[in-house]
Amino acid sequence: MMRTIAPSLTMILIGWCVSVHAADTLVLRGATVYVDSETAPLRDTNVIVSDGRIAAVGGDAPSGARELDCRGLTVVAGLHNSHVHFMGPEWTGVAQLPADALAAHLVEMLTQYGFTSVFDTGSRLEDTVALRKRIESGEIAGPRILTAGIPLYPPDGIPIYLRDLPPELLKLMNEPASTDEAVADVDTNLDRGADAVKLFTGSIMGNDVVKPMPVAIAQAAVAEAHRRGFPVFAHPSNSEGATIAVQTGVDVLAHTNSQGWTPALVASMVEHRTALVPTLKLWPYEAARQNASAAESEAFTGEAIAQLTAFVKNGGETLFGTDVGYMRDFDPSDEYRLMTRAGMSPMQILASLTTAPAVRFQKTLKLGRVVPGYLADLTVLDGDPAQDATAFAHVRYTLRDGRVIYDAHVAAPQKTQ
Repeated sequence: MMRTIAPSLTMILIGWCVSVHAADTLVLRGATVYVDSETAPLRDTNVIVSDGRIAAVGGDAPSGARELDCRGLTVVAGLHNSHVHFMGPEWTGVAQLPADALAAHLVEMLTQYGFTSVFDTGSRLEDTVALRKRIESGEIAGPRILTAGIPLYPPDGIPIYLRDLPPELLKLMNEPASTDEAVADVDTNLDRGADAVKLFTGSIMGNDVVKPMPVAIAQAAVAEAHRRGFPVFAHPSNSEGATIAVQTGVDVLAHTNSQGWTPALVASMVEHRTALVPTLKLWPYEAARQNASAAESEAFTGEAIAQLTAFVKNGGETLFGTDVGYMRDFDPSDEYRLMTRAGMSPMQILASLTTAPAVRFQKTLKLGRVVPGYLADLTVLDGDPAQDATAFAHVRYTLRDGRVIYDAHVAAPQKTQ
């Protein structure tokens, strides 16, 4: 149930306007504002931004402030995609690539869909760190980037769908055969700038074979990441891989999968506070790539939806993510539709896009809510997601630190070749 803002708190929010200087101020005028997923929306409300932060929610704008007309639009906290990949030729050799080409790719893949923060769950670390540096320097407009860098795979366990990567990339892939090697690989990855560790606790080898990561190796990798204060993602591939991940203390399952989860496994995930990135849209995408029939695709997708339904009903924490970058269809609309099919309400989906990832990954930054003092990472939607969750994909403006990094009126993204 949504809570309403008490009158005294409303006055406090309005009171922030007093010290704002018009020259440094941007006003999002007249919007419907979702403070967070638990608070009733504020109608016809101004959001006032100054010096990269939210100065006030409500109240009158200072005379002379710059304005975005948001009447009839909806403002939410900047959206977070917790499963992306900066892989492919457009991200290779990022340090030397033209800034305008990189900016166009970021619009095409991410910012036109409102994403102000992303978690890259596997890429060439050197390139992703270079991309992050160019964004943070102000040279390129783009989202905040967290990255898991190069994942760890089971011994002799590179998945079948990655074996055609260039040899120089295959040489970088870690397949630790001992706990000492696992610890060393984790340390190397984190020392080079990664923000997390990703384990393939189940690796698809072909011919319906999924190779599990040895429990001792997974446990050593998780313990070392946690010792250093970093989260761990897992690519499970099947229920055994999911069980290994949960038992060894992994923080986030990066996918649902095609093999059913028992009630005991779901309960264990919830008990261990293992979050889930469903990536539901990935399954019809993969089915199409494999020329599966419509019935096979629906069965494949339906199993993943059933897993998410059970997980949410048991109180599990969901993080929104699409596997975009690996998946070349960038539009997240179908993900929102499938999450709705799984029984998630629009406000539960909003939490998976905002407060949940902010608390898990960026709690020191004050992100994920539209309240004074928080960073002004904001997404302005053309519709009201409470009426239709696909409105989360219909973005008019994307702001990071109070700057517009996507404007639907002027930014026609160039398509990746």
